[in-house]
Amino acid sequence: MMPGHARNPHELYYLRTQKAQQKMERSEKRLKERLRVCVATCNRADYSKLAPIMFGIKSHPEIFDLEVVVLGSHLIDDYGNTFRMIEQDEFDISSKLHTIVRGEDEAAMVESVGLALVKLPDVLQRLAPDILLVHGDRFDALALATAAALMNIRILHLEGGEVSGTIDDSIRHAISKLAHYHAVCTRSAERHLISMCEDHSHILLAGCPSYDKLLSAHERDDYTDIIKSWLGDDVKEQDYIVALQHPVTTDIKNSIKIYELMLDALISFNKRTLVLFPNIDAGSKEMVRVMRRKGIEQHPNFRAVKHVPFDQFIQLVAHAGCMIGNSSCGVREAGAFGTPVINLGSRQTGRETGENVLHVRDADTHNKIYHALELQFGKRYPCSKIYGDGNAVQRILKFMQSIDLSEPLQKKFCFPPVKECFSQDIDHILETQSALAVDLGGTNLRVAIVSMKGKVVKKYVQLNPKTFEERIELILTMCKQAMADAVHLNCRILGVGVSTGGRVNPQDGIVLHSTKLINEWSSVDIRTPLSSALHLPVWVDNDGNCAALAERKFGHGKGMENFVTIITGTGIGGGIIQHNELIHGSTFCAAELGHIVVSLEGPECMCGSHGCIEAYSSGLALQREAKRLHDEDLLLVEGMTLNNKEQVNAIHLINAAHLGNSKAESVLHTAGTALGLGIVNILHMINPSLVILSGVLAAHYENPVRQVISQRALLSAQGTKVMVSELEDPALLGAASMVLDYTTRRTY
Repeated sequence: MMPGHARNPHELYYLRTQKAQQKMERSEKRLKERLRVCVATCNRADYSKLAPIMFGIKSHPEIFDLEVVVLGSHLIDDYGNTFRMIEQDEFDISSKLHTIVRGEDEAAMVESVGLALVKLPDVLQRLAPDILLVHGDRFDALALATAAALMNIRILHLEGGEVSGTIDDSIRHAISKLAHYHAVCTRSAERHLISMCEDHSHILLAGCPSYDKLLSAHERDDYTDIIKSWLGDDVKEQDYIVALQHPVTTDIKNSIKIYELMLDALISFNKRTLVLFPNIDAGSKEMVRVMRRKGIEQHPNFRAVKHVPFDQFIQLVAHAGCMIGNSSCGVREAGAFGTPVINLGSRQTGRETGENVLHVRDADTHNKIYHALELQFGKRYPCSKIYGDGNAVQRILKFMQSIDLSEPLQKKFCFPPVKECFSQDIDHILETQSALAVDLGGTNLRVAIVSMKGKVVKKYVQLNPKTFEERIELILTMCKQAMADAVHLNCRILGVGVSTGGRVNPQDGIVLHSTKLINEWSSVDIRTPLSSALHLPVWVDNDGNCAALAERKFGHGKGMENFVTIITGTGIGGGIIQHNELIHGSTFCAAELGHIVVSLEGPECMCGSHGCIEAYSSGLALQREAKRLHDEDLLLVEGMTLNNKEQVNAIHLINAAHLGNSKAESVLHTAGTALGLGIVNILHMINPSLVILSGVLAAHYENPVRQVISQRALLSAQGTKVMVSELEDPALLGAASMVLDYTTRRTY
């Protein structure tokens, strides 16, 4: 058409119609490109894990198309009709399937699986999802995975690879074999799946989705109102118990007996208790009968409920004096709050747990459970991030977007030999397990990210503030900066280790008495403010003990059962390892090696005594002697200069001795002898196989110490090895090792 020539109305109508059609086609194409994700939820427990993901999917309508299928006990009145909480969260439920055959025995569970398999094909065919999300280890979830696998629908299984002690193990692993992709909570679960021949490129180490909410939302302002609404107006925080016990389907008779003993112990313990009804597994009917026979629903100390909304349940668990039972919530979610937990029986055998969990495996007497309540009730523990760090949903959404729908659906199994237990290069998986290490020195405050192999990935140094408030604020600021940097450095922070001077109670994370170099740092609870602000478990110990731990993990003490570390710096300290364990003593005063007395009439020590090793051999003692010689014009020799503004210190004394100053040589000889005598005393008391000298003065004392041992020690101790540490940052590495070596299991 020539320029300026007007189009006729028919042509204009055609062009407008064509443009509208093209726009509609582009819109339809975009809709088709959206990932159709079906989330199927069977009960209140799995919804608490799936809901954060569902909210994440819903917040990205341009990427995902969410379909929700509800089945199982969600739709049963006896279990609270919990599908209503899904509707209250404003999710559109695509299908509700009544799949439970009542009876609460083994046959009813089998029939329920069969009924679900009959009903699911029509729903899945109608919804035609690209991916089906299945959670956990319930028999309902097994029906979902079976139906989807047979209908060639890709399955993403959440929380596979974990180990517990019931039929759930078999169901969980069966679902894992049917699933095409996996999002796991822990490194151990990832390794289990790899050892089960699952394709490691299809495994995401994400963490538990419920932790995304737990770590940010458990401290609601109205938590006291929630406690009162469920337990009564007279109940206070940390003065009540949450009890949640489920049947063990492989040992129903014993699990009912344990349930009865637990209720007896709770009645005797005489604290207000919220008892949740058991789940719908075989044996639950008998457990409810036990509860009613004991009059729990009418007992003034008990509140028996079928369901608590998850947001409120978080508050109840977070502020409880104790949680008891065999629910996975006790060994998983409760750790995020540091709530003390008593895990009864075998249902959670094999689960990774934090130090807040006390296991009563053979809960065969009322007295044993009662004693466990006495031990645990009212305690608080560091929060645990074993099962997540608050970023699981973000990882899972990104992982789903990376799934190639054009890839063949047929599963690939990776048979042995299996690669190292790391997921392949998915950029949002944080692979390097690391610790935040804090070293509180008299001059500087240091924070470092330390990897499992002892590599200092990044270090931060600031001058140590003078007041308590400024010091805590700076520690938090530096730790938060390190945590932010850790994401970009591909590091997963497991916890915080703090090394500080003075006497420390490591059990409670409290500095009892500090050194004079660190003001306002006595009777200080370090663990609580750090753990609360950073949502990480925190360990605290004396800098001498940390040096010994560093040597045990990364230095000369590796593989040694018995050794002693001596720190030679501004002060004299150390740590003792006996039978592979660090010795703290009854009042946390063990290994105060600088205060071993080697002379009845020696110089005054900073501790107030006389003749301590520290009064002879520490950097401050050498500085004192250097200043005395300088004041008497006996320090400087040919080759040394000292301007008026320069402060005399231990280095000047050492340099003078090396240049032939006999007075300085005599001071160093006395200092080395005093240290050697103290070490001889240690050899005679605990008979270690190795002595490690650490700190800035270690190399200067190595030969004098060996000489004193050869002259003064008993013949049987003269062969003890003396070595100088090769670690650059023993305090930081030791603080990190408290986190990296932390064991998560306790058995009662």
